[in-house]
Amino acid sequence: MAPMGIRLSPFGVAVFCLLAIGILYHIYAGVISSRLAAFSQRKSINLRELLAVSVEAAVLGGKQVIKVREENGLKEKSKGETKEGAKELLTMGDLLSHRKMFNLIRNTFPEITVNSEEHDNVVDGSILWSRDIPADILKKIEGRKEVPADSITVWIDPLDATQEYTETLVKYVTTMVCVAVGGKPVIGVIHQPFTGFTAWALVDQGSNMTPRSSYSVSPPKVIVSRSHSGKVKDFIHDAFGNSTTIIQAGGAGYKVLSLLQMPPSEKEPIDQADVYIHITFIKKWDICAGAALLSAHGGRMTTLKGEDIDYSGTPLNKGGLVASVGIDHQAILEKLPNWDPDKQ
Repeated sequence: MAPMGIRLSPFGVAVFCLLAIGILYHIYAGVISSRLAAFSQRKSINLRELLAVSVEAAVLGGKQVIKVREENGLKEKSKGETKEGAKELLTMGDLLSHRKMFNLIRNTFPEITVNSEEHDNVVDGSILWSRDIPADILKKIEGRKEVPADSITVWIDPLDATQEYTETLVKYVTTMVCVAVGGKPVIGVIHQPFTGFTAWALVDQGSNMTPRSSYSVSPPKVIVSRSHSGKVKDFIHDAFGNSTTIIQAGGAGYKVLSLLQMPPSEKEPIDQADVYIHITFIKKWDICAGAALLSAHGGRMTTLKGEDIDYSGTPLNKGGLVASVGIDHQAILEKLPNWDPDKQ
C-alpha cells in the first residue's frame, strides 16, 4: 500500500502561510528598516537653494537686530565672561534674530544640523522660505550641485559684535550664516544690517565679493578684536615689527570684510586690513562664514600654527586664527612667534 500523504485543509494552508510570512517579516524587517533609514539620511541638499536660504535668513535676522536697536529694547544681560575676562552680552536683538534665522533654516531643511550662538526653545513653523533665489545667485551659481544632508553643519551667528551693538557702534554689527560640508566651509554669508549689504560666497562656484587689488605685507595692517586685544599688540609687534599698524575693531564678520573689496556703492566705509589675527579662543559661528568667503577667493583662515579648522563637532576653536587673502599666507605664519592660546 502506498504511504498516505498529509493533506491540509484550506484553513491549515492559510495558517501555514501566515506563519511563513511572520517568520520572513522578522528576518527582513530589521534589514529593510535599516536600509530605509540609511536612504533617508542620504537625502541630498541643493547648495544653491541652501545659499539662497542662508542669505534670506541673515537678512531676516538683521531686520530684527535693527528693530530692537531702533526701539531701544535691548534688555541686555550678561551670559558670563570670556577666558580673557570680557563680558559676553545677550540682547533681545540676539534672541529675536536667532529665532528668525534658526527657524527659517530648520523649517526649510529639517534634515541638517544647525548650530547657533544663542539657544532658545521657541519653535515657529510659520517662518518659511520665500522660494526666491536672488538674481545674482541665479547668474553666478549653477543649480545642479547637491551634497548629502548628513554631511552638512550650519553655523549661525544671529548678532556678531553684541558689545558694539549695545554701544551703538553699529558699523561693526553683522548677522552670519555658514554651511560646512564634511567640516569644510563652503557657503559664507555676512550681512550688515545697518547698511543693508550682504556678502556671500559658494566655494568653487561664485561670490559677490572680490579681493582688493593690492595688499601690504612689509609690514601688514593687522586687524584685531577691540574687546579681546589682551597681549595681541605685543604678539603682532614681535612678528612684524613695532611700525606695524594695528586696527582694533568689533566683530569677526567685520574683520573679514576688511580684507576684501567692498562695493563702491557702500556709503559706510570700513577699515582696510591686510591680515586678521586672533590669539585666544574663538567660536566657530564667529569665523566659519568668513572662512568660506576667503576660501572662495583663494584666501585662508587657519590656526596660529597653520592648521585647517574643522567646522564640525564642538563649537570652540582653541588654536587662535590667522586670516588673509591675496598674500602669501604661509609667509605670514612663519613670522609669528610661538604662542599657545590654551596656556594664556
